Amino acid sequence: MDPDEELAIIILVMDYLYRKVRAATRVPRQVSSFSGHDRMMDLLHGNDRRFVDIFRMPKSCFSRLCGLLQQNGVRNTRSLSVEEQVMMFLLVVGHGDSSRRSGYKWHHSTETVSRHFNNICSRIVGLAPQLIRPPDFDNIPPLIANNSRYFPYFRDCVGAIDGTHIPCIVDAHLQGAYRNRKGYTTGWEGSVHDARVLREAMSDPAFSFPTPPGEKYFLVDSGYANRRGFLAPYRGTNYHLRDRRRLGGDRKKELFNYRHASLRNAVERTFGIWKSRFRILRGVSHYPLRTQRDIIIACAVLHNFLMMSPDVDVSITVEEDAHDEDDMEQGGDTIVQDAAPSTQQDEGHQTEMGRFRDALTESMWVCRNQN
Repeated sequence: MDPDEELAIIILVMDYLYRKVRAATRVPRQVSSFSGHDRMMDLLHGNDRRFVDIFRMPKSCFSRLCGLLQQNGVRNTRSLSVEEQVMMFLLVVGHGDSSRRSGYKWHHSTETVSRHFNNICSRIVGLAPQLIRPPDFDNIPPLIANNSRYFPYFRDCVGAIDGTHIPCIVDAHLQGAYRNRKGYTTGWEGSVHDARVLREAMSDPAFSFPTPPGEKYFLVDSGYANRRGFLAPYRGTNYHLRDRRRLGGDRKKELFNYRHASLRNAVERTFGIWKSRFRILRGVSHYPLRTQRDIIIACAVLHNFLMMSPDVDVSITVEEDAHDEDDMEQGGDTIVQDAAPSTQQDEGHQTEMGRFRDALTESMWVCRNQN
């Protein structure tokens, strides 16, 4: 036998023996007898409060969500049920767990967790047309209709608009372009103004932005132009004052800004609840940029799903100030002064909305003094 052939045979025998010994002594990563299915059943039949703490929703909502996803194409696989797939997804977005950590918890490989996470995420995004809908333009929100501070002055208000930052991760060579004025990267190239985001959404037919009809409008902050369909506060006017003698502006405008701000803050509290419920939004992990976008949309869909559920107490109410409006000086000196960029074509709409705001302010001031 040729020496080279002998050497090749010896190498093959040694490789075979090495593989046999390694297989016999190899310790699997998942050594617990408590499988992912066992964990799922323990949670489904366990304490209700614990379930809400882990998955951000009661069991009844979880069951309905699984039903919706099954209608949208999610199926049981050979090793995972629909319920277990949804639980793994909710654990990641609710607590910011990585795929590796979820794999340890559910006794599945990182690849399995990642594959099912992406599938559930895309299916939830597919529910967006059903659950992310424009407001009802025909009815007055109960928050306004049932509060004399806001009705009848804001009876044509259909909601509030604001922007929020969600940190994302982009390739190193793109980070400079995506870094915003607060120093972290976001999903829009450049340090973009809120007004520009709104303008892009309104001008692109693909977004189907729900522009308020007729005299209806959204409440916006001073970062937006005061134009048809969007009611902004007075700029250069205080919300609250510590000392009336320091009042340099118009008391009527101050009253309008005060009520406008207390009503518009509902959208900021919504952002707060949304981000606290889904901790992954504090910093979307190392996913491709498209997946990061889908995660944000999926979290918005889930939030609306919970808001529409009768068995979830997530109502957003306007916080009434502890002091009467006669004591507005007790607050901080919050002054509206940020200017939003405007275009020439907006000037007519701004003038029209400015007259509307002045008339509303005058009516509000007169009624307040008569009571």
